[in-house]
Amino acid sequence: MIASTLVVCPRTVLRAILAAHLILSAGCDAQGQPAVPPDEFLEAGERALDWTRRFVEIGPRPAGSAALAQQKEMIVAALSELSCTVEEDEFVAATPIGALRMCNIVARFGADSPEAVVVVSGHYDTLRMEGFLGANDGGSSAGALMALAERLDLSNAHAVWLAFFDGEEATVEWRDRDHTYGSRRLAGRWAASGIVPRIRALINVDMVGDADLELLYEGNSDRGLRARVWGIANELGYGTVFGRSIGYIQDDHVPFGRVGVPILNLIDFNYGDGHAYWHSRDDTLDKLSARSFATVLHVVETAINRLLED
Repeated sequence: MIASTLVVCPRTVLRAILAAHLILSAGCDAQGQPAVPPDEFLEAGERALDWTRRFVEIGPRPAGSAALAQQKEMIVAALSELSCTVEEDEFVAATPIGALRMCNIVARFGADSPEAVVVVSGHYDTLRMEGFLGANDGGSSAGALMALAERLDLSNAHAVWLAFFDGEEATVEWRDRDHTYGSRRLAGRWAASGIVPRIRALINVDMVGDADLELLYEGNSDRGLRARVWGIANELGYGTVFGRSIGYIQDDHVPFGRVGVPILNLIDFNYGDGHAYWHSRDDTLDKLSARSFATVLHVVETAINRLLED
């Protein structure tokens, strides 16, 4: 992913602060601290952290690598044990470093062709950098989706699809079309096949494991959907985690917005002091927290239920 300023400069790695940070009086306790998630979500947070640990133990996992193929097989094997239909969307991407084999993974809970569906997505590849483990950036989104899949399986969920994107990271530099390979492909496929009008929302999760979690009020997201999910977060007691700092992030949600899907990006783009851990070898498991995962999972699952009730 990449951040941009208000003057739409998607190649500039800057966090755009367009509004002062507001500490909301709602959504926190008397000391201004976020609520502690319920036990069932704390357990899910631990599962998300455990899945992330398993992915990190594989090592660096850039698109097209044997390590990412190993992670893909791990994900598919686990999902195949659940009450969902698993699709492996294999394709060859033309990149600046040559043709790379990639694969999106889609897990469909409930009917394959529901009248309305909510999609929760995230990428599972990591930056192409020697020694980069990507615990938060790539690991946390895949870990969160795996924990959510386990909860959807237990709840006998209907009309929820989980999309694991390959090739979110640039192979050389985030410019032109050297990024978001998997999400651009799937958005195009779903638009062509007539699925898009049935998607009530796509919620993308990225870098959601940071122990010092504060999610960006992301500007490329659908305003109505963003306001609704932030309202749910405040209602549940997480107002200080779902922040009011605004930045425009080019990420896997954007291709779906372009084809008409209501989109929301949940991302903490202030990872470490001065964003120092992002795309660095310091993006390691010790920087993450099960409670952060639990908070995001609680809000996302509540949002799914409300959106499908409409």
